[in-house]
Amino acid sequence: MATGKLELVFISTPGIGNLVPVFEFARLLVDHDPRFSATILIVTMPQRPLVNTYVQSRAAAPASNIRLIDLPAVEPPSPDQFQTSIAYISLLIEKHRPHVKHAITDLMAAATESASNHSPSRVAGLFIDMFTTSMIDVANELGIPCYLYFSSPATFLGFMLHLPILDSKLNPTDLSGLDSELVLPEFVNPVPLSVLPPSVLKKEGYAWFLHHARRYVETKGIIVNTFVELEPYSVNGVCSRQVPPVYPIGPVLDLAGPAQWHPDQVHHRKVMTWLDDQPPSSVVFLCFGSMGSLSGAQVKEIAIGLERTGLHFLWALRGPPKTLLHLPTDYENPKEVLPNGFLERTAGVGLVCGWVSQVSILAHKAIGGFVSHCGWNSILESLWHGVPIATWPVYAEQQMNAFQMVRELGLAVEITLDYKGGSDLVVAEEVERGIKRLMDGDDEVRRKVKEMGTKSRMAMKENGSSHSSLGALIGELVRN
Repeated sequence: MATGKLELVFISTPGIGNLVPVFEFARLLVDHDPRFSATILIVTMPQRPLVNTYVQSRAAAPASNIRLIDLPAVEPPSPDQFQTSIAYISLLIEKHRPHVKHAITDLMAAATESASNHSPSRVAGLFIDMFTTSMIDVANELGIPCYLYFSSPATFLGFMLHLPILDSKLNPTDLSGLDSELVLPEFVNPVPLSVLPPSVLKKEGYAWFLHHARRYVETKGIIVNTFVELEPYSVNGVCSRQVPPVYPIGPVLDLAGPAQWHPDQVHHRKVMTWLDDQPPSSVVFLCFGSMGSLSGAQVKEIAIGLERTGLHFLWALRGPPKTLLHLPTDYENPKEVLPNGFLERTAGVGLVCGWVSQVSILAHKAIGGFVSHCGWNSILESLWHGVPIATWPVYAEQQMNAFQMVRELGLAVEITLDYKGGSDLVVAEEVERGIKRLMDGDDEVRRKVKEMGTKSRMAMKENGSSHSSLGALIGELVRN
């Protein structure tokens, strides 16, 4: 009997680092099997204009078999309801439950209406992300399977799955008072508390992380944006837990990047033209992600250390956000935060800019190293293009990612592993030493990164590990 058309529904946390991997995962599925079509339900936040720009660009040039639906706006959580961004996001998502249920109900009705005896049509699954677990209830109410798409590494998935176990044994209200290290099945080495996400060390943040983690086991499967060759120990650790089936299907990447949709194309061309004039593998690229910014004092230390290296550099420098929920913005005048005369003295070798299309930069032949915040998307992009990383985590699970890359996998050079901002200050000498080692001093890391880049591409090809895992997932979706 013919399976007919299968509709897949996705809902994501409203962050650019969350939404882009979800869109690319949806595209991977619909491109892989013509029976699939995808609907992505969009939660908007006025504080995140970059997300809105991305959504508008995708809606204006829709991909085959993918559509985006803006959910109605809801009254945002009041300031007295949250102290951390995870609390705000979780409460905001919960408020969207009726709208998500209505949207999926409409899709189910349309599928029923268009179905025929020869070619039935149905909604085959709802895909949530790590912080949209309240939608599991919607899936259950509507009788459709729910899957977790986890866009962070298997190590962090393992940490999340371990939280309920830890809580049942120790009953902490946060993790700040525990021993200095955790032993997790997904890590070879004990994990220092200092590299855990900053918000999980706070009472409110811990409660929300635990809330979401407890619900992961209610899903029918967990899809992880990683590949076995990168995280063999961690993937095995996750799979050994009593959890739903785990499907490592990465790296899922947007290789065209923001260069195809960001409105500031003039700036992008200026940066790429500058790179065209630099020698191969000569430029160190500094970028701290869509949500990353540093204090004025830290910016000055980076500038001093960078200048001392004498190396060519491209620095995506952004100012701090207005509030907890806003994104960083470009400086109107970078001179206000840089040391006096820095731009003039480095004009021959460096370029300080604002926003850049990171993946386009990493693909350029002039780039020889990447000082990164260690967001998982950035790590996967850097490995894909064979560019070694120097670690400078800033927020979310990035400290754990940095620890994994340096201590577990030997795929990165350490500048800092547990940077938290605020009172932390990485001095110029440490910056200089880390960048020099990245660019000149660690051929073994560079060799391993190039090798892993090849493995990442092989994983996605036919008979590759991720390609096979994707096939298993598709088989599951078709059988639902």
